[in-house]
Amino acid sequence: MIKKFFSRGYIFLVLAFIYIPIFILVLYSFNSGKTIGVWQGFSLEWYKKLFEVQEIRDVVVNTVVLAVVSSVIATVLGTLGAIGIHYSKGKLGKTVKGMSQIPVVNSEVVTACALVMLLMILGLSNRSIFGLYVGHIILSAPFVVLSVIPKLKQMDSSLYEAALDLGATPTQALFKVVLPEILPGIFSGFMLAVTLSLDDYIITATLSPLNYDTISTAVYKAIALTTEKASEQVPIYRALTTIIFLITVAVVVVMNIRANKTVQDKRKV
Repeated sequence: MIKKFFSRGYIFLVLAFIYIPIFILVLYSFNSGKTIGVWQGFSLEWYKKLFEVQEIRDVVVNTVVLAVVSSVIATVLGTLGAIGIHYSKGKLGKTVKGMSQIPVVNSEVVTACALVMLLMILGLSNRSIFGLYVGHIILSAPFVVLSVIPKLKQMDSSLYEAALDLGATPTQALFKVVLPEILPGIFSGFMLAVTLSLDDYIITATLSPLNYDTISTAVYKAIALTTEKASEQVPIYRALTTIIFLITVAVVVVMNIRANKTVQDKRKV
């Protein structure tokens, strides 16, 4: 009984430590005042300004476009890489698999500095849209590989061979047999890539042009600067982060409902 009490209490404290700051942020996004800790009345003013301030709208567009485009490319490359790793035999497959996991545990600072040096060696600008997109693709692709490989292992390998025996070309077998089987892993990898891109600060701050901001860099500048403009933007970003949090919760709930429904359907069968 005591062990159960302390185990539940530990879980509660961990969840409280994670979510209480978020709930405070959400609460004060509806505060008419600018300061957290001083409640001046309920207001939707900051949500209204979120859609009125052109600079913040540009930041949101930059972030979404960067996340979606880089994640699509990273998903394609990561999926092809995972398929190549899975079907590679011997030491080559193991070596490539091990190398693909290094960026996952590698520090983003190292990745950002290495990309800056590479761009300079190639004679390219170390602060450009091209370099920024390359950085986000390199950041996300290894995580796509890790999401797809387990689905490839779960897939019945005889399906691909059967498709070849029935006259399909390797390309046809890939698109009509392999890809449909691993589609959940591809989707998970894509969603993970989008999350990583939306959340990234170090690579974005290191490689982006000076006049280009995403949500992460814009929020940092708004908090770090002490100008009147920055102080005006901070509560607007509270409203923006609240919307992002609610969208995330909605996506997680929908995915869990669909997963539970799939499990129940399988049990009925």
